[in-house]
Amino acid sequence: MTRLLCSVFVLAFVASAHSAERPNVIIILADDLGYADIGPFGSTKARTPHLDRMAREGMRLTSHYAAPVCSPCRAALMTGCYPKRSLPIPHVLFPVSEVGLHPDEVTIAEVMKGADYATACIGKWHLGDQPEFLPTRQGFDSYFGLPYSNDMGTAADGSKSNPGQPIPMPKRPAANRAAQPMNDEYGLRGNAQPPLPLLENEKVIERVRIAEQATLTKRYSEKARAFIREHRGDPFFLYLPHTAVHFPHYPAEGARGRSGNGLLNDWIEELDDTVGELFAELREQSLEEKTIVFFTSDNGGSIPHGSINTPLRGTKGQTFEGGIRTPMIAWGPGRIPAGTSSDEVTAMMDLLPTVASLTGAQPPTDRTLDGRDISPILLGREGARSPHETFYYFRGLALEAVRSGPWKLHLKSGELYHLGQDIGERENVAASHPDETARLRTLAARMEGDLGLDGRGPGCRALGRHPNPQPLIPAD
Repeated sequence: MTRLLCSVFVLAFVASAHSAERPNVIIILADDLGYADIGPFGSTKARTPHLDRMAREGMRLTSHYAAPVCSPCRAALMTGCYPKRSLPIPHVLFPVSEVGLHPDEVTIAEVMKGADYATACIGKWHLGDQPEFLPTRQGFDSYFGLPYSNDMGTAADGSKSNPGQPIPMPKRPAANRAAQPMNDEYGLRGNAQPPLPLLENEKVIERVRIAEQATLTKRYSEKARAFIREHRGDPFFLYLPHTAVHFPHYPAEGARGRSGNGLLNDWIEELDDTVGELFAELREQSLEEKTIVFFTSDNGGSIPHGSINTPLRGTKGQTFEGGIRTPMIAWGPGRIPAGTSSDEVTAMMDLLPTVASLTGAQPPTDRTLDGRDISPILLGREGARSPHETFYYFRGLALEAVRSGPWKLHLKSGELYHLGQDIGERENVAASHPDETARLRTLAARMEGDLGLDGRGPGCRALGRHPNPQPLIPAD
């Protein structure tokens, strides 16, 4: 009996020690991946066996919100805030931008550094390309990747067209409208953009042309696996924001044609390969039970470029569900229950406080955080609910919609949808539910004194500014 009690005590001690152990954290962020572009969320175009396995062994979050476009989502992930609070810009950042994420923002990487984690960013950054805005100035020990989107280079280098397609000629502005400015404080647009640079830390190491575009996914994967091997004995935080699958679509040459459904789905399959490689590395290093992995996308898929957001309505750039709700999978053996899903509202801004909670790190307490700790949901605790009684849908500086419970109101049109019964936003029920419409308008009005309904409200924080931005010019 004594021996049995001793054994039980030892097992309990081991289990307690395991649960107290600080896990490694990996965030894999796809670019422009649609809600139904991968198997766990219903894809019939691309085969994603590694993401399928991740979902079987982890949890799908089916009401996870990002942002309508790239830079705002990344600001939310980095700072734990609504994008408009920490990066109040009307759209995205472009090359040679005068503004970027303010150096005084406390990022998730800085939170993890404060807990003695090794940190790395590998992939697309898109929060400013001047030195003080780069990942190495925002808490990351190292950086390798593109400072912005892969379409923000020259047409001659393949940044404006898919491989094998004709190089597009510069467009002339229509005679009946003013030409869009080619540059402002947010950077250079269109054909005014410099060649696409690849960075290692803060140094431009390569000019990215057609051939190099097709190698990025593989190179990111190799760098990520090397980082895992290097830090297998220490707690680490890896942020892996892929260039895939943003237009132009550049799967590796060996992956082209494998899906039978076009370059986009070929690239999704290659992206899935890299997920498999990462998990294989974790298993080889005996880190699978010491690591939590998140996989998601920065915004909804671009329907004009072939993505599928079924059953959601809308596309990238919109605040219909298809533009802002993204596929999310969380994986952590022994922590996150396998084969589960949750339809509770979660958001990209929740990752900072949640990762801090899961690792014992300390989030900043001297500023507003809009994100909340969703670890009770991830850990499968009974009765866990979304910490967001209200969710606000911003598109740039404008508040376009608001959600409370299953009800969602589009403010300009007055369209009201019950997302629990109508996830595709097909049946406008405003006429039959005036009380819900009024309630949601009242909730929206509360933002006027904080982030503002349009333009910058008093709760928006300052942008970082570089008075004389210079292009990152790669050597030929």
